[in-house]
Amino acid sequence: MNETEATFEHAQAELEQIVERLEQGQASLDEALALWERGEKLYAFCRERLDAAQGKVEELARRVEQSRPEPEA
Repeated sequence: MNETEATFEHAQAELEQIVERLEQGQASLDEALALWERGEKLYAFCRERLDAAQGKVEELARRVEQSRPEPEA
């Protein structure tokens, strides 16, 4: 998966498949290591996307808060 084309959902789905494969315990050592490395890259990609989304949500919440009129006393 090319990271410029990747979506969070695709990366998450692939990561879930990797976890299932590793949990089955039927992968060879070399395959398990390759899956683990791919999983780490996918996790980092997903974490980056989630952090960026959280930052955007926080910024939007600040804007909403700042745009509210002050209550009159």
